[in-house]
Amino acid sequence: MSRRDQYLPGPAFGAEVRNDGEKWTLVLVRELRHPPEKVWQALTDPAQLREWAPFVADGNLGTVGATVNLTWVGAPKPLETKVTRADAPEVLEYGDIRWELEASGSGTRLTLWHSIDRRFIAWGAAGWHIAFDVLDRLLSGTPISRMVGGEAMKLSGWPRLNAEYAKQFGIETPNKPPQAAQKS
Repeated sequence: MSRRDQYLPGPAFGAEVRNDGEKWTLVLVRELRHPPEKVWQALTDPAQLREWAPFVADGNLGTVGATVNLTWVGAPKPLETKVTRADAPEVLEYGDIRWELEASGSGTRLTLWHSIDRRFIAWGAAGWHIAFDVLDRLLSGTPISRMVGGEAMKLSGWPRLNAEYAKQFGIETPNKPPQAAQKS
């Protein structure tokens, strides 16, 4: 059995939502055992993003003003995205995503803000939760390969994780997956 076959997401934690009408902002915090510089590389380098993130980037996200095409898993076409802030290795902003990296001991406290349609906020939290687990293993040198979109939803722990986030946020979970167009 591979490490990936043995993977089971842990319980929902470190998340909150901020409500602003139909668009809600997911705030997800994760403590990683890696220094901010190493985490920054994983957030900006297209090759590393392909290993863990729910999108593929056609360029580096580490430069303010850079225009990068992001292709979200399940999306029919790339979304042209401009990097609006890149203060390495502390703050990165592009599209509807903001990352903050704060040194914490020998590791990093990583905070993600992502605006998501309220109907799919629990799925977004569960998806990012799994992506962060994959990221942590990648940075530790024990990769388990990317698990995003429909593939993540096939994990035996997905229904539980999704339900835990929905309960934490006080919402019902939808019966069908979000459409790619609703990511923007």
